[in-house]
Amino acid sequence: MKDKISDAVVKRLPVYLRYLEDLLNEGVEHISSNELSGRIGFTASQIRQDLNNFGGFGQQGYGYNVEGLHREIKGILGLDHEYAMVIVGLGNLGRAIANHTKYYKMGFPIIGMFDVNPDLIGMRINDIEVQDSKNLPEFLRTHHVDIGIITTTKEAAQMIADQMVEGGVKGIWNFAPLDLKVPKRVPVGSVHVTDTLNSLVYHIVHPDQRS
Repeated sequence: MKDKISDAVVKRLPVYLRYLEDLLNEGVEHISSNELSGRIGFTASQIRQDLNNFGGFGQQGYGYNVEGLHREIKGILGLDHEYAMVIVGLGNLGRAIANHTKYYKMGFPIIGMFDVNPDLIGMRINDIEVQDSKNLPEFLRTHHVDIGIITTTKEAAQMIADQMVEGGVKGIWNFAPLDLKVPKRVPVGSVHVTDTLNSLVYHIVHPDQRS
């Protein structure tokens, strides 16, 4: 593997994985880069270049073994073991994420849930009790947590992120409308819903700008 893989390549890997899962479910055993291109929309050359960053995996005249490539990409992404998560903020969005059982099946169990709303504290979601957010630092001291999910207000998000960093959380999935300031060693995946909506509207208004 090359020393540095571009973010653009990394962002395409989950797309490959998703389509390979569909192929597995269809019983497809092998596929060429041209056939994969037709499904995904990336050029065959782009697909080969992306996979060559990790050593290739295809065979001339045969293409890619679907099961093998699926396994390899899962390993590259680090999806071959579980990542324990906590979620802070159990409003509508937080509860939707907490109730999304696919995360548990994919190896992302949520082991702790926290909120400041007394009406939510004590509620059980997927058999996990919602705790008072003030218990988060102690919980992080006594449990191994890989990923912290923040679905709080903008005002609370940075404080929660600081507590997560202090508590040893390895990465943060942020849904709050705030660009968090954390040490470089802690990666942040931010989902700014309004930004995405605004970009969508731009492409509706400017159809000539669509790629």
